[in-house]
Amino acid sequence: MNLPDRRESEVRRMLEAPRTTVPADLAARATVRGARLLRRRHGVHVTLWVLAVVAAVLFSVWAATAQPWNMPETPPVPVFTW
Repeated sequence: MNLPDRRESEVRRMLEAPRTTVPADLAARATVRGARLLRRRHGVHVTLWVLAVVAAVLFSVWAATAQPWNMPETPPVPVFTW
């Protein structure tokens, strides 16, 4: 038996097998689970946005107070004369 015949016979056997029953409350359970996943995803997104805003505010406050773009004053180089 070559490969296509074996696959075809496997498909025929699966189609001829007795069908399994689907639980009656499957759609309701899927809806509840989907709503829970959406709430969780929304909560994670809100939390990440809040953290991003807090990080931006903290960085802005630090940059305004520390002013890292200004070079610190260096003492003048002593002149060595002999």
